[in-house]
Order: sequence, then C-alpha cells, then structure tokens
Amino acid sequence: LDLFIYCAGVMYPNNPATYATATDLEMLQTNLLGAVAWLNEVGPRMQSAGTGQIVGIGSIAGDRGRRGIPAYSASKAGLHTYLEGMRNRLARHGVTVTTIKLWQVQTAMLANADRVVQPSSPELAARLIWGAIRRKQQVVYVPGRWAAAGLVLQHLPSFIFRRLSL
Repeated sequence: LDLFIYCAGVMYPNNPATYATATDLEMLQTNLLGAVAWLNEVGPRMQSAGTGQIVGIGSIAGDRGRRGIPAYSASKAGLHTYLEGMRNRLARHGVTVTTIKLWQVQTAMLANADRVVQPSSPELAARLIWGAIRRKQQVVYVPGRWAAAGLVLQHLPSFIFRRLSL
C-alpha cells in the first residue's frame, strides 16, 4: 500500500437558530470517526512497511468554528488534528501524512450551501491535490490562494471572528 486518500464528507448547513443532533452526529461519524477507523487500519501497515503516504481531505472550515456549520467545522478540525498526530507518529517510520484544507468545490454538497464564494472546479481541485501529494507536502490549502485567508482567520481574536458572517 503506497498511497491512501481519505476523502469522505457530508455537510448539512444549519440555521443558527436550530440545533440538529442527528445531522451533527452524522457529520462527525463520517468526517471524523470514519477517518479514524480507516487511518487506524492503514497507519500500522505503512509503518511496518517503512513507507507510504496518507492524505486526508479536510476543509478550511476546520480552521475555526463556523456559526452556520459548527459540527462540520468541528469534524474537520478534529480530522486536521488527528492527521497531525498521525504525521508526528509516522514520520520517523518513513510515512508522509498530508492534510488538504480544501476550499469550496463545485459539487452536490454545495447545492444547499448558504454562500458559495469562488468555488473550484472538481478538476482543478484534483489537479492541485495531486500536486501536493507528489510533492509530499504536509499541510496544503487548495487552492493555494486561500492559504493567507486561512492563516488570518486562524489568528483573528474570537471577539472579531464572531462578528464575521462565516
């Protein structure tokens, strides 16, 4: 096994005035716990082989808790942190772990999104992800133009972030 890509995700936009436990749990199950189950199977195999690459498709939404999609944000934040832990665990064994922080991609998942801002085509996203895989990068924003925005959002004080309509 040379390459494993975890690319599964669901997102149900929530009205900030409502709380939907069933869909929140489904997002956590698919986006985070599903990844943990797969990565715990793949990681030891690659560690034993002393080679390989794990890629997790996350989201820029995992950088901060978004008011309209708190469970989605939490699931992707958890995925990012889990991948970081796997990266730290497996690096000494010759295994690369890549976290992709994906911006919006024009897929069916965005059909019900409240706001869509400059989504990438699936073809562009795939090409950029493949480039990151080939370069064995650790953490990559796709497309790269969102890296600066992601870093700014991560470092904004909470009282300012709370006022943004994100």
